[in-house]
Amino acid sequence: MTAPRAVLLALPCLVLTLACDPAAPGRAPASGDGPDRDAAWWQPAPGTSWQWQLTETVDTSVQVDAFDIDLFEAPDDVIATLHEQGRTVVCYFSAGTHEDWRGDAEAFPAGAIGNPLPDWPGERWLDVRDAGVRTALAARLDHAQARGCDAVEPDNVDGYANDSGFDFDAGDQLAFNRWLADEAHARGLSVGLKNDLEQAAALQPAFDWALDEECMAFDECDALQPFIDAGKAVFHVEYVDDAADADARADEICDDANARGFSSLIKTWDLNAFRRAC
Repeated sequence: MTAPRAVLLALPCLVLTLACDPAAPGRAPASGDGPDRDAAWWQPAPGTSWQWQLTETVDTSVQVDAFDIDLFEAPDDVIATLHEQGRTVVCYFSAGTHEDWRGDAEAFPAGAIGNPLPDWPGERWLDVRDAGVRTALAARLDHAQARGCDAVEPDNVDGYANDSGFDFDAGDQLAFNRWLADEAHARGLSVGLKNDLEQAAALQPAFDWALDEECMAFDECDALQPFIDAGKAVFHVEYVDDAADADARADEICDDANARGFSSLIKTWDLNAFRRAC
């Protein structure tokens, strides 16, 4: 659900690229009031710079702390290059939906595949309570670890608030999202909360950072304040239909975004190399 279906078919792995060394750029100094800076995984501070490129050939020359690319599609040499440059690699995958074009699509139990997502052909909600779903997702986390991802960004972790075809509720969603975070940490992977703003405050302690799409467009940004208060980065994107409109959109949102401590970008819907940072 990150981009229009035509874009998602080409999505690569969300690669937020930063070294896990405490002295790496984007890492806050140790603080008893913030996240556990002695943890074995990346914990970016507010203001960490990033790039999100999910389509086309990844432009590794962008000077940022972290890169965001697709777990299954990003070439090995892109991950290697980003690491050589001292960046943090964050790998995207969908945790709450079944995508019928993925190589591991058959690993998900048929009975746990629910209603389709409107405007997203080939994608359906998953029953996140199902043990087989969790087994398949654990394998995705193993794959992220094996590929050398520093972090993961599980998408679509708000099925309880959508027409999933299943009767799981907010409590089930909280349990699943915390399970994801625990499984990522068990592999030494940093993990971000994607959207799910209604549960952001409750989930903040379990996650290392947040990634939000269009909270300003929907007047929802206050929900992300718990992450900033905890010393954790909020990676934030607002979209424009045309890159030519990016400066005007930046004029509208950047003062607010910077005051909040967000790491904000203006991107086009296809999520190519174009970016306008606040």
